[in-house]
Amino acid sequence: VQLQASGGGLVQAGGSLRLSCTGSGRTFSNYAMGWFRQAPGKEREFVASITWSVATRYAEFVKGRFTISRDNAKNGVYLQMSSLKPEDTAVYYCATDYSPKRSSLSRRSEVAYWGLGTLVTVPA
Repeated sequence: VQLQASGGGLVQAGGSLRLSCTGSGRTFSNYAMGWFRQAPGKEREFVASITWSVATRYAEFVKGRFTISRDNAKNGVYLQMSSLKPEDTAVYYCATDYSPKRSSLSRRSEVAYWGLGTLVTVPA
């Protein structure tokens, strides 16, 4: 199983960015997919996830600003980020669940596979 994330970059505060992740090696439509992030000197943290039944979950600090979606035909998961803040600066990792058809993905312990990450930089 492989996950490839893309779409990161430098964006000014208040701007928008869309991250994409495509997977291979499994039938992703049966699994929750999500995004985590890791800022310099901090632990990797949950950002958003979307289950096989298209239920979504967000960290409190991104609610109302980020939107996660998926396209099962493309084995893809996307993160539309708006109203970006300097504290959103981090490497963003896409991830997929360890077991099919679970109702939630929000903990690192629930992740079976990680993508390599894509850097998002929002200057202060």
